[in-house]
Amino acid sequence: MPAKGGSLRLRLIAMAALWCAVALIAAWAVLSALFADQVRRGFDGNLAAQLEGVIAASEWRDEGGPSLRRPLPDPRFQQPLSGWYWQISGPDGPVLRSRSLWDGTLPATESSPAGGGISYDDVAGPNGAGLRLAARSLTLTGVEGAFLFQLAGDSAAVAADIARFDRLLAVALAILGLGLIAAMVLQVQIGLRPLARIGRALGDIRAGRADRLQGAFPSEIQPLADEIDTLLGHQAAVISRARAHAGDLAHALKTPLAVLTNEADQNKGALARHVRHQVVEMRRQVDRHLSRARTAAAAGVLGARCDITPVLEGLVRVLNRLHQERGVTINLDVADHLAFAGEEEDLQEMLGNLLENACQWAKSSIMVTATAQENGVLFAIDDDGPGLPPAQREEVLNRGARLDESKPGSGLGLAIVADMAALYQGELSLRDAAMGGLSARLTLPLAP
Repeated sequence: MPAKGGSLRLRLIAMAALWCAVALIAAWAVLSALFADQVRRGFDGNLAAQLEGVIAASEWRDEGGPSLRRPLPDPRFQQPLSGWYWQISGPDGPVLRSRSLWDGTLPATESSPAGGGISYDDVAGPNGAGLRLAARSLTLTGVEGAFLFQLAGDSAAVAADIARFDRLLAVALAILGLGLIAAMVLQVQIGLRPLARIGRALGDIRAGRADRLQGAFPSEIQPLADEIDTLLGHQAAVISRARAHAGDLAHALKTPLAVLTNEADQNKGALARHVRHQVVEMRRQVDRHLSRARTAAAAGVLGARCDITPVLEGLVRVLNRLHQERGVTINLDVADHLAFAGEEEDLQEMLGNLLENACQWAKSSIMVTATAQENGVLFAIDDDGPGLPPAQREEVLNRGARLDESKPGSGLGLAIVADMAALYQGELSLRDAAMGGLSARLTLPLAP
């Protein structure tokens, strides 16, 4: 499931792609405008040159009529409706025009260009096509009135050249944009690789495969890695001190309790019995709360991990020897490669209490299974003893009541296991076993 903050990689790529798209679109607009302006200037220059050619080739007869001394070299002026036209107009209208105009005329410009210069305008041609018109007004010596020289060219070619350039430019910039985005994706991938290494290293620490971040990181990331290592070291030190304090407290409390027990055993009477009863209750409570305190310090520790099979095999070897005279045997069925996401001492205490309880009540056989489930690893410890009535199971788990004073121990084993399992986000439940006795089902977190 993605994090609520979104992906940093996607955020960087999206932002870079957005700015790249904006820059490329702006570049397209600027380059397209520059090219269009250059093409139009070149076309206007060509019109001006052609118009000067018409002016240079014109001559005036004695009767005042204009004519061309030589035909213009461009054959389009001879082809009817070719899109290229020239025309000479006097005060009364056109007096000479190119053959390409056929029976049409070029429109007169609304205003004469100042200073005898050339003016340009966009007009409609004889066949409705768009034309670019260059015009120049001249007053000739010996000729009455001003004459207007006009030359027009088809602007469709200019528009086609601009459109073709725009298409090619768009394709080229699109290819460039894709290349830039690919380069940005690669850059982001390479740039974020140290963070991915830290993520994998933290996964190894959480799974118990490592206790510190491994390897060197870039200077921008190294302070983060150092802080994480420092935090891990501090956490380990705090847990070690908590365990040491719990052990010291247990030792400090058990010694006075042992003294009280010895004093009470040497005396008879109601007071001595009352003292012995209270000392037993104090021992039970000390054992329970010290186990909870020690487990609370270790539960959820980053990187805590222990293999399950060696722990169970070690406990079974010890208990089989202890209960050999009673003929009780413990059988194991453990799935391969199971690991508990917690401290080995806590797993030993929980499984040891459950196995010890089963050995005390079993007639001859105990079956221990461990399997991986969706919510963790499930331990099932079944015995063939007398079992436990459903009405008493909740009381045993919550309060640790002793149901039989003749059995050794404090009677808190199941309650301690339930408390410790809860601190690991696990659960202990009791039910009827298929063997006829009690089945203790313990669920604990499974390490990767």
